Amino acid sequence: MKKYSKTYNVILDNMDLFEYRLRPIAAIMYFQDAFARYTATKQMAAYDLFDKKQYWVVAEINAEFTDALPFWSEEIKIEVWFSEISKLKIYVDFMVSYKDKVFAKGTSLWFLISRESKRPVKTDDVTERFEVCDELALGEHKKFVMPEAVEIYTQKEHKINLSDLDFNQHVNNKSYINLAEMTVPDEFRRTHYLKNLKIRFNKETFLGDNLTCTTNRTDDPYQFAHVIEKDGISVCDIATGWGEKAEKEFIADCNLDVKNEK
Repeated sequence: MKKYSKTYNVILDNMDLFEYRLRPIAAIMYFQDAFARYTATKQMAAYDLFDKKQYWVVAEINAEFTDALPFWSEEIKIEVWFSEISKLKIYVDFMVSYKDKVFAKGTSLWFLISRESKRPVKTDDVTERFEVCDELALGEHKKFVMPEAVEIYTQKEHKINLSDLDFNQHVNNKSYINLAEMTVPDEFRRTHYLKNLKIRFNKETFLGDNLTCTTNRTDDPYQFAHVIEKDGISVCDIATGWGEKAEKEFIADCNLDVKNEK
């Protein structure tokens, strides 16, 4: 099996605040859930790795989105595959679609980490259990490059709480993305959609840590550079690119399957 696929329905928690549509960030969460399910089929899920004293870590995510996102309750399909495996690096690509149209796609860089040394381990087990599909969702695996900041746009403080933690007791990357998104004013997000998202995770953070997210303007008015820091050191760098929203249908005018349920 070179590709793993899974269908989901858009739930209330994953909708945006304005249009009853799936948040682009939620598409990344669905991808990571599908990735976890795929690893579970090969006995390499997070809980399978406890005895080996290892865990999965995602180091980078690069994703692109369209503004034609599905509404609440609509069914989406996630496809996940391993696109490249080297001695230490593991690239996992994905596509997300509904009504047979791709609305999100991307690539991600993963490592298997030793719990004892906190360093990457060799990918021999991954190579033995997973087939590599040479299809690349974005055409190539680009190295993360943070756009140059011109001036500070907004800034927000956040203290890590239990809801921020993942299975490994580290801060979930969803929390970093949410924090960056919250620093983009509502009035901008009402008229723009997230077109692309690039993330680099630099350091682990934990319960009780204090984070500062600084969102910076760049030379491109449709691009922001978000730096999330702990004690003045960057733990996560995020670049977001935005496009102007087009006129779209309203959920009340959409023929959702849920309307026909008895």
